[in-house]
Amino acid sequence: GIVVLSGCAVIVRGQPRGGPPPERQINLSNIRAGALARRAVQGQTDTKDTPDEPWAFQAREFLRKKVIGKEVCFTVENKTPQGREYGMVYLGKDTSGENIAESLVTEGLATVRREGIRGNNPEQARLCDLEDQAKAAKKGLWTEGGGAHTVRELKYTIENPRNFVDSLHQKPVNAIIEHVRDGCIVRALLLPDYYLVTVMLSGIKCPTFKRDADGSETPEPFSAEAKFFTESRLLQRDVQIILESCPNQVILGTILHPNGNITELLLKEGFARCVDWSMAVYTQGAEKLRAAERSAKEHKVRIWKDYVAPTANLDQKDRQFVAKVMQVVNADAIVVKLNSGEHKTIHLSSIRPPRLEGEEKNKDKDKRFRPLYDIPYMFEAREFLRKKLIGKKVNVTVDYIRAATSAMETGGVPAFPERTCATVTIGGINIAEALVSKGLATVIRYRQDDDQRSSHYDELLAAEARAIKNGKGLHSKKEVPIHRVADISGETQKAKQFLPFLQRAGRSEAVVEYVFSGSRLKLYMPKETCLITFLLAGIECPRGSRNMPSGMQVAEPYSEEATIFTKELVLQREVEVEVESMDKAGNFIGWLHIEGVNLSVALVDNALSKVHFTAERIGTFYLWLIWSEPRMNEGSGRLRSVAQLTEEKERVAKYRPVYVTEITDGLHFFAQDVETGTKLESLMESMRGEIAAQPLVEGSFTPRRGDFCIAKFGDGEWYRARIEKVESPAKVHVYYIDYGNREILSSTRLAALSPAFSTRTLPPQATEYTFAFIQVPQDEDARTDAVDSVVRDIQNTQCLLNVEYSGIVCPHVTLQFADSKDDVGLGLVKEGLVMVDVRKEKHLQKMVTEYLNGQESAKSARLNIWRYGDFRDDDADEFGFRR
Repeated sequence: GIVVLSGCAVIVRGQPRGGPPPERQINLSNIRAGALARRAVQGQTDTKDTPDEPWAFQAREFLRKKVIGKEVCFTVENKTPQGREYGMVYLGKDTSGENIAESLVTEGLATVRREGIRGNNPEQARLCDLEDQAKAAKKGLWTEGGGAHTVRELKYTIENPRNFVDSLHQKPVNAIIEHVRDGCIVRALLLPDYYLVTVMLSGIKCPTFKRDADGSETPEPFSAEAKFFTESRLLQRDVQIILESCPNQVILGTILHPNGNITELLLKEGFARCVDWSMAVYTQGAEKLRAAERSAKEHKVRIWKDYVAPTANLDQKDRQFVAKVMQVVNADAIVVKLNSGEHKTIHLSSIRPPRLEGEEKNKDKDKRFRPLYDIPYMFEAREFLRKKLIGKKVNVTVDYIRAATSAMETGGVPAFPERTCATVTIGGINIAEALVSKGLATVIRYRQDDDQRSSHYDELLAAEARAIKNGKGLHSKKEVPIHRVADISGETQKAKQFLPFLQRAGRSEAVVEYVFSGSRLKLYMPKETCLITFLLAGIECPRGSRNMPSGMQVAEPYSEEATIFTKELVLQREVEVEVESMDKAGNFIGWLHIEGVNLSVALVDNALSKVHFTAERIGTFYLWLIWSEPRMNEGSGRLRSVAQLTEEKERVAKYRPVYVTEITDGLHFFAQDVETGTKLESLMESMRGEIAAQPLVEGSFTPRRGDFCIAKFGDGEWYRARIEKVESPAKVHVYYIDYGNREILSSTRLAALSPAFSTRTLPPQATEYTFAFIQVPQDEDARTDAVDSVVRDIQNTQCLLNVEYSGIVCPHVTLQFADSKDDVGLGLVKEGLVMVDVRKEKHLQKMVTEYLNGQESAKSARLNIWRYGDFRDDDADEFGFRR
C-alpha cells in the first residue's frame, strides 16, 4: 500500500503481518514538483491558507493514479541528518520497471534540480534530457503562460452543510479519500468542485483513539486495526460517496468502492457495531448492516470475541415456532398455544403499550381504575391485535428473554417475572410494526450496547417515525378517545334496570373479556358500552375449586377441562348473546353463540356439562341437547375441543363424488356420498315395501321434538326425517335427514320410523357443507342471485367434493362439476356473485391466489356485485397495502 504526499514524495508500506505494517517516506531524488495547498493551523493567528502551486495537483494525481495500490520497488540514495530519505521508485518488483521520476519529468509535471548535478551521473543526465524534450514540446509546466489555470480552488468550509447535503439528493458524488482518521471517519475531496469534507460512515461506529486531557491518545481495542482496514482499502482511492444526512454539522455518508461497501465490510469483519441513530439515514438497506453485524457476532470476530447471543441457551424449536393465538394481554403481549398444547405468554419485542403520563399515574391507586378502558389508546391497541390475531396461527421468533427483576432491584416496585420477547408475524406482517405504525404503541430506546432488542428494530423505528409524521394514534393532536364503560357485573341494582333492555334486544353482539369457568364469563357489550357477568343457560357445568367460609371447596371433576374448552372457543372472540333472565347476584343468564355454535350445546356435546332441568322448559334447545346424546354420565369426559382440529401442512386434494340434494338461502348445501348411495336406495326400497305390506294407521303417531320418524313428501313417497318443532298437530317442522331439506307438515303425514331403518342401520345421508374461500354478500338481492346460480348449476346433480378446512358449523369445501372438473366456487367469484374469503393458512395460499385473481377480473369487468366498483370498507390500509 502507498500514499502519495505530493508529486515528488510517497509513503511506502511493507506487507501486513498480524497488524498494521511499517511505513517509510521516500522523496524522489533530483526532481521537484509543485507544493500542494496547506490549510492554516487552527488557533495560530500568524499562519494562513496557502494555495496549490501551478501543476502541483496534476502531478499528485498523475502519481496517485500510477502507483496507488500497486507494488513498487525503491532504492535509497542518501539520507539527511534530519532523517529524510531520497531515492528512486520503480513500478514492479525490481529496478527494470518504469522509473517514476522520469515519467513525471517527461510529462512536464516536475522540474529537475540541476544545482547539485555531478557530470558523471548518467541518471541525472537522462533527467535533464527528458526535461529539455518536455520544454521543447511545451508540455505541463512548460506550456505557454505557465499554467495558473491549473491551480484548483480548495473549499475547506461549507456555509450550510445541511443544505449542501440536501441539495445533492443522495446522488453518488465522485471523490478521493485524502485521509483516514479512524475506521469510520475520513476526509474526502469531492469532485469536481474540490470541497474537502469530513465524512462519518452512516450506521456504524468503530473503536476510536480517545484523546486524553494532556493531548495524548489512548486507542480502544482494535482501533488501529480498524483504521488500517479502512486506510488500506480507501486511502487515496477514487470512490463514490452518498452524502446521507447532516445532523449537528456532522456529515454522514456511505462510501462505495468498485470492490464493495466499506460500511458493510467493517461490520462483517468485526471492526464496527451498528448505531441506531445513524442507521435511520443509511440508504443502502439497514437490514444488510444488521445481517453483517449478526454474522460477525455469530463468528465471534474481533470486537465480538466474547459475545453471547441473547437466545444462545434456547433450543432451535423454542427459538422459532408456529403457534395459535388464544388471547391478547394488555397491548404488547399475547398468549399462544404451542403444538404441545401448552399455553405460553409472548411479549412483543421492543415496544411499549400506551401508558399514563405524570400525575394521572396516581389513578392506579383508585380501585375502579381499569387500564384497558382508562388508558388512552390501550383499548384501540388491544382491539387491533384481537381482531387480527385471535384464533389465528402466527410465526414467533424469540429475540431475547428478559430476566425477572426482584422487588429489591426495582426499589420496592413489584417484581417482573421473566419475559419471553419475540417478533410475531402473520401472513408476513410484523404485528409490532403494524401496531407502532398506527400509533398504538411506542418503540423502546436502548443503550447502544444493549443487545436485548427486536431483530427488526430498524423497521420499528421507521414505523414510529411514519406514525409521528402522520399524527397517528398516540401522536395525534386530536382529542384522546375516551371509553366510558359501565361495569354492571355484580351490581344487582344496575343489572335489574338493564335486564328488560337486553331481553328486548334479542341477539346482541359481545366480546368475551374473561372466562371464569366453563359457563361463567365476563362480556363487553360494544353497543351498550358496558361490562356484564354472563352465565350460560340450560346447563350445569362442573364447578372449580373456590374459597368458602368453611374452607377450600374442591373442584368438581372436569371443571378445569370445561374452563379450557370455553376459553379456547370464545375468549376474546366476538359472540352473540341472548339474555333470558338474571340471578340474585346481578349476573345475566342466557345463550351464547359463536359462529353458529351454541356454547351450552357444545359443552354438553363434548361431555363437559350436564343438561339443567330448566332447559326442558326452554323451547328449541332441549331438542338440541337431547339429540346430541350427552355422554357426561358415561364418565368418558373426553375433551373434544373444537379448537383442536389440526391443520394439514399441505393442501390435500382428494375429490370424491357426491350428489347435491339441497341448497339453503345462506349458500350452504347438503350432499350425499355417491359411494353409500346404493345403501340408501335399498333401505328406501325395503322401507316402502314394508309400508305397502302393512298400511299405516292415520293419526296414530304423536310427534315429539327431536324424534326420528318417516314423513310423506310432496311426491307422495315416504322419507326418513327428524322433528325440529311442533307448533300444532297441523304444523310440524321436519328435517329430511337424507336430503337436507325442511318442510312443515300435518302430523297425519308422519309415522313412526321402524328400528330396522333407524340411523343405527344407516346414518343420516345428507351432510351439510359450505363453499371454501367464499364470502356470501350481505345484501339480500345479491345473495339470492348467487343462490339461484348455484341451484341452476348443481342441485340434484353429481359433483366432486374436496374438504379444504374445517368450520365450526360445517366443513368448508371446493366442488367441481363432474364433467368439466371446473371449480364451482371459483366460477361464482369470476362471475362477481360472491367475494373471496382470504384464508391465511400457508398450504391454502395457491388456491387463495387463484380465487383473488378471479375476483380481480370480475372487479375490472364490473360484474354483478362489482358493478359500482369496490364497495367494501378497505381495512387493509393499516398494513400499508391493499388487498
